[in-house]
Amino acid sequence: MNRIIPILCLFLIVVSCKEQKSEPDPTIRLFDNSEISSAHLTDFLNQQMDSLEIPGLSIAIINDAKVVYNKNIGYANLDTKKELTENSIFEAASLSKPVFAYMVMKLSERGGIVLTRPLHYYLPDPLMEVDQRYKNVNAIHVLSHSTGFPNWRWHDKAPDALNVKRGTFYMLQNPGDGFTYSGEGYDYLARVIASNTEYKMSELDNLFEELVQKPLGIEHMYFTWDEYLYEHKVYGHIDGKVNNRNWGSGLPYQNSYKFSPSGGLHTNAENYVQFLIAMMNEEGLLSETYEEMLKPRTVIEKTHNRYKEDGNTHWSLGFAITPLKNDTLYNHGGTHSDFQSQMAFSRNSKFGYVFFVNTKKGDELNKTLKEFLKIHYN
Repeated sequence: MNRIIPILCLFLIVVSCKEQKSEPDPTIRLFDNSEISSAHLTDFLNQQMDSLEIPGLSIAIINDAKVVYNKNIGYANLDTKKELTENSIFEAASLSKPVFAYMVMKLSERGGIVLTRPLHYYLPDPLMEVDQRYKNVNAIHVLSHSTGFPNWRWHDKAPDALNVKRGTFYMLQNPGDGFTYSGEGYDYLARVIASNTEYKMSELDNLFEELVQKPLGIEHMYFTWDEYLYEHKVYGHIDGKVNNRNWGSGLPYQNSYKFSPSGGLHTNAENYVQFLIAMMNEEGLLSETYEEMLKPRTVIEKTHNRYKEDGNTHWSLGFAITPLKNDTLYNHGGTHSDFQSQMAFSRNSKFGYVFFVNTKKGDELNKTLKEFLKIHYN
């Protein structure tokens, strides 16, 4: 009789464990309102990572303005086989731009900058004096990519007709005349903000923390070096090999102590997704500010790659805009030599996603992910 009791207890424990393991897998609502299991999405992502040879992925999915899926899959460093965790920090590349745009809008509400005032009046730039049209550029032009500036003067070769040396400032058109994607414009705006506040360029991260991070409850977002990154920064990879550069995209002027709104942000999906949810819920800004920020500004011509490949028809203040049959998608991508990232969200359906990978395969992943999530252009 005494032997039966321990055996019975063991049986009950095993049955209890089985019951716990048999809990239903959480479901994820796709963009067309169909549903899949969390396990199905994880299987898809693992397959894509294998086929695209992606070392590491940080991803989050939003349903009804809530995180329903958040995973960190793979490796932070293929050489050491260090696995990703929820604390791993990626380079966000140009996903920096939307959060900086939010910061500018917050600053404008405080009277710290007038969006329509030419930046020249705040901070003249002697190197831009070669083209006096730069004096008409304002913050709206910068955030909507209509400055007329190149992306980067030392990277983008100027048209031959301009007859300027590589690295010399030039303009492609008049401010406000059309879409000219420019990281250089974003960095100019950051210098203007630094000159118009008590913060230096090396200290603007403190202003970002005050205006964006703390109010939105985001723990890990860094534009400049932070002690946390020593242990948690993910390594980039090129052709399956670890790239040992130290910071950012490797632009000539960029370093870990200078605030770079065009591509210096370091974060992960778990943290960035909080910003997207804030955008959906109109947190931290006045309702009219949100309308100003997200309305269509700059038209993207049908001949442009961003129209043909991504379906973007306009740019708002910080985001590309893609009209769908019954909805509108706000989106942005980011690229460094060894990192890529993508995000998209809908204010209407409260659906969205963001991901970061530590190799240059994010664009390819994004194409298959949109198909999997049932996001189809018109």
